[in-house]
Amino acid sequence: MVYRNFRFQVILRVALLVLSIILLAFLIFNARHIVTSIIMGAIIIYLVTDLIRFVEKTNTKITHFLESIRHSDFSSSFSNTGLGRSFESLNKALNDVIKEFKITRAEKEEHFNYLQTVVQHVSIGIIAFKKDGKVDIINNAVKKLLKISNLKTIDELKSITDELPDVLSSMRSGDKQLLKVIIEGQLLQVSVYATEFRMRGDDFILVSLQNITSELEEKEIESWQNLIRVLTHEIMNSITPISSLASTIIDMLVDKENEQARLKTLDGEDVESVLSALKTIQGRSRGLLNFMEIFRNLTRIPKPNFRHFPVRELFDRCELLLNTKLEQMQITCSHQVNPENLMMTADPDLIDQVLINLMLNAIDAVKGVQNPHISVRADTNPNGRVIIELTDNGQGIKPDLLEKIFMPFFTSKKEGSGIGLSLSRQIMHLHKGTITVRSKPKEGTVFTMTF
Repeated sequence: MVYRNFRFQVILRVALLVLSIILLAFLIFNARHIVTSIIMGAIIIYLVTDLIRFVEKTNTKITHFLESIRHSDFSSSFSNTGLGRSFESLNKALNDVIKEFKITRAEKEEHFNYLQTVVQHVSIGIIAFKKDGKVDIINNAVKKLLKISNLKTIDELKSITDELPDVLSSMRSGDKQLLKVIIEGQLLQVSVYATEFRMRGDDFILVSLQNITSELEEKEIESWQNLIRVLTHEIMNSITPISSLASTIIDMLVDKENEQARLKTLDGEDVESVLSALKTIQGRSRGLLNFMEIFRNLTRIPKPNFRHFPVRELFDRCELLLNTKLEQMQITCSHQVNPENLMMTADPDLIDQVLINLMLNAIDAVKGVQNPHISVRADTNPNGRVIIELTDNGQGIKPDLLEKIFMPFFTSKKEGSGIGLSLSRQIMHLHKGTITVRSKPKEGTVFTMTF
């Protein structure tokens, strides 16, 4: 018999149980029917068990629901059992929750598949691994770049180079490195960038690897072309007048009318002309030798002698050297170090040279402007690296010259060798740092050194 109301079924079962207990008591104490009493006792036990099982159906259903969620099994459904509106509402609520979980899991899987597709599609190699070296994510670009079929741990990269696993494991968030690896006999220049994150209670390192060999080769060729263009220009400027003057002297000294050459007889005016031409040749030759000496000095930067010192000392030395010049030109200069006890690790002598070069350029840039001002600020960037910014309110740099100012021997000044900024960039490179510039015409210039 199917009853449509849970309360009615509970009341009926309790009533039957009470009547059975009363009847059992009557049989035992009055009628003394032993067999009948035993049968009634069995019936009472059955009624109690049935009542408990019936009442616990709700708990069983909820337990089954929670177990389904715990094991991510959303195939279960809860149907109406004709036990009243309260049970119909419960079944509907449980089924709705199961449905929402199904939708959420489907969306999560779609999102995961989307991210996997993106990660596998990008041309930059990506490896995510735990601190113990176990690889969690690796995309096809890495497999193609490193010529591997799979990667379970970072240590397996020792098959490429012994140092590669240690380099990747030691990288921290924001670190960048340029690695040279030989794969199948081919030298590759690989740019590596790292970041760190935490997921599911584990620390991960995410590194991106990009083969920039072709880009570096292109830049190298461009640099060689620019260098050759500069060298050719400077040498031709010296060789052309030397060659012309040499020809003139030969014409003045040698008589070529006969088959046998002989010296001409020179008067006083001709001797002066020859002497003047020889002095000019001598002067241009010395200028050419001086140019080559400057060029040679660009390749003779000493290896940095690193020390840990306060940044304030660097500013104080620069101010002491240039203070007289700044006062003569009525240029105000401010220094700021944040925090005041900020320390840096570098070669103080080489960095002095870089900062002085930048200060001299700034002094030249603020000539002719009203209220000339230069500010130097030291701070740390979000990655914890020390930065030094030098700002002036001078004439600024034209956009078409920004990419050329670090080129050796390039200068927009009437006086100057054009090696100061090129030398500064090389010094910063030896410190594993960078020097960059931002500028707008008539608004000033900002040079930033990052260590």
